Amino acid sequence: MSIEQQLPPPAPGRQRLAFAADHAGYELKDHLVELATKAGYDVLDLGVNDATSVDYPDFAGAAARTVAAGDADCGVVVCGTGIGVSMAANKVPGVRAAVVHDVFTAHYSREHNDANVLCLGARVIGYGVAETALAEFLATAFGEGRHTGRVAKIMSIEGAPDE
Repeated sequence: MSIEQQLPPPAPGRQRLAFAADHAGYELKDHLVELATKAGYDVLDLGVNDATSVDYPDFAGAAARTVAAGDADCGVVVCGTGIGVSMAANKVPGVRAAVVHDVFTAHYSREHNDANVLCLGARVIGYGVAETALAEFLATAFGEGRHTGRVAKIMSIEGAPDE
């Protein structure tokens, strides 16, 4: 089964996707951009598109700011491990970026945490896992209910002064 068949069709509030990567993740990012485009998503590719060494916070930050501004419904950022881009993206107010390594973590990052930026490690997972994780991330809705208050508490930390 091809990923085009696995990706859910674009739904209201999940149609516009911002993609970004560093030099370690650009090939996986380019692959996912192509698949999302073929599936009918509006894709904003914020780079990079080659192996020239770059600083991942620049690209993760750009994708996260795009999501926070409402110019994309969610983001997908890729680096070697997914950790660096997650740390950078989570500095942007309004962003809940989650490092995802499989379908399970993709599902619960959305259902329980209302993640709006998917972070992938190109050196950690292969294309097949990344494809199914993206499909699950896009297909899963926020569970609301008991999770709403927890997400609100996460977001309230943004306003906490440094200790």
